[in-house]
Amino acid sequence: MIRKNIKKILVPMDGSKNSMRGLDEAIYLARQCHAIITGLYVIPIYPRNFTDAMMPYQIHLTKSAKKFMESAKTICAQKGIVFKYKIIFGSPTVEIDEMARNKKFDIIVIGSRGQSGLKEVFLGSVANAIVHKSKIPVLVIK
Repeated sequence: MIRKNIKKILVPMDGSKNSMRGLDEAIYLARQCHAIITGLYVIPIYPRNFTDAMMPYQIHLTKSAKKFMESAKTICAQKGIVFKYKIIFGSPTVEIDEMARNKKFDIIVIGSRGQSGLKEVFLGSVANAIVHKSKIPVLVIK
């Protein structure tokens, strides 16, 4: 059953295949409800004492995040969906939850696992945290 009052969809993305599967489902949902999709790419931050060593890596992550989000925008445009995106630094769980609450999204569509090296038993650690913390509906895509 699809709710017709879904107008704003948040899709957390990290460049993984599962985040792209999440986008595909969000596109399907957006077409049914005439909704707008916002992609959120959160680049993790590291402790201050690692900042100098991590700076080239963070520059690389920022460039690949922009490239990934631009390709997601192209995919959405080809299917007639408005796609906006935001790339930020921070803790993925905190930033996703905060953005969902502050910008009043109707639903979060998230891939079950991202690029994290740690594998959770059923869900990725970020998806699991969002499912438990979010005050709005969360659709987890496997």
